[in-house]
Amino acid sequence: MKLEAQDPRNTTSTCIATVVGLTGARLRLRLDGSDNKNDFWRLVDSAEIQPIGNCEKNGGMLQPPLGFRLNASSWPMFLLKTLNGAEMAPIRIFHKEPPSPSHNFFKMGMKLEAVDRKNPHFICPATIGEVRGSEVLVTFDGWRGAFDYWCRFDSRDIFPVGWCSLTGDNLQPPGTKVCIYLNKNGSTGPHLDKKKVQQLPDHFGPARASVVLQQAVQACIDCAYHQKTVFSFLKQGHGGAVISAVFDREQHTLNLPAVNSITYVLRFLEKLCHNLRSDNLFGNQPFTQTHLSLSTTEYSHSHDRYLPGETFALGNSLARSLEPHSDSMDSTLNPTNLVSTSQNLRNPGYRPLLPSCGLPLSTASAVRRLCSRGSDRRDASRLSGRDPSSWTVEDVMQFVREADPQFGPHADLFRKHEIDGKALLLLRSDTMMKYMGLKLGPALKLCYHIDRLKQGKF
Repeated sequence: MKLEAQDPRNTTSTCIATVVGLTGARLRLRLDGSDNKNDFWRLVDSAEIQPIGNCEKNGGMLQPPLGFRLNASSWPMFLLKTLNGAEMAPIRIFHKEPPSPSHNFFKMGMKLEAVDRKNPHFICPATIGEVRGSEVLVTFDGWRGAFDYWCRFDSRDIFPVGWCSLTGDNLQPPGTKVCIYLNKNGSTGPHLDKKKVQQLPDHFGPARASVVLQQAVQACIDCAYHQKTVFSFLKQGHGGAVISAVFDREQHTLNLPAVNSITYVLRFLEKLCHNLRSDNLFGNQPFTQTHLSLSTTEYSHSHDRYLPGETFALGNSLARSLEPHSDSMDSTLNPTNLVSTSQNLRNPGYRPLLPSCGLPLSTASAVRRLCSRGSDRRDASRLSGRDPSSWTVEDVMQFVREADPQFGPHADLFRKHEIDGKALLLLRSDTMMKYMGLKLGPALKLCYHIDRLKQGKF
């Protein structure tokens, strides 16, 4: 549908806009003549949207949007072609904007639902952090100030608790930021243009999981030789961000599924990249310049479904690798010292568990002792013989407890973050420290036991 809308980047201009999305009582609008990177959202009763003809009726003229992609002189003809035969939003579906409240009754600590202005397609749980006259500070629960903003008490970006449920919009859960890295040196497969991939950023995020997923999937579409091919691998989801593709002379949009953790983002991208035959394209750790990708055959034979960039190699040589070298007083825990001698685990797509920064010798010795303790006295588990990738969250918690009794207090973290068997096999020490709040020692110990599990030694 076409309607008139105020250009959010140039509020003195009224432009032609197309409704490209709808969620709850909000419209996703795209100004005709602009690209898909400047979409914006408005409530259905916003005074900033009007039926076609309203501007002319009030003595105004429709203007090209800021950043109009064609020559300004072509605007009249572009406008004529755009409106010719287009579906116009009827006057009857427009609603008058309600009057603003006369007083600010907000108090610090009150709960509400609010638009995330950095990612305006999301509405999130929030709290009033401060009140100054007619201004209120909106703080998002679980985000530590990263997305906070000040607004007027009568802003149309804030809503009472329960508003999303009432209107059918999607309330995003509080969460943590995720970051996905791009492997520009890997194989892009037959569907993606390597030159375009090289022009992409090195990573997407840190941001909400839904934002990162949208950016990564949209990047795949934008870099495709044929956008229709990538689009065909996607299924309509619910509650997530919107991606778009242009093919058959039309703009097509699709909702991604709602995701709230890096685990779900990785799984989605893993499946998409497998279909694109570019299995090593994304990872949750930076890729080195010399990082090479596995071929499809190598990938399928080496570690089944797991992204090579998301796993680590740590074999029987752990104890030897962690012992100080006699020929160096400042020996450190180098990744190269930790790689297993097993042929299958020497593939370049697999990176070591430990960070490249050095650790004191005392720490190395302590880690070696801690890792060996517990595993020697562990009894046979009912999990033995089962494929770890099929484990439930409860199975993972049992594995953590049985790996070492000292891990008992940490087991509930795996339920909190919904880590099942597949997610467990993707964990790295830095991931557990950053997103789960584990200390270095427990993180390293857990990674050691996870690696033994992957080698079938649990």
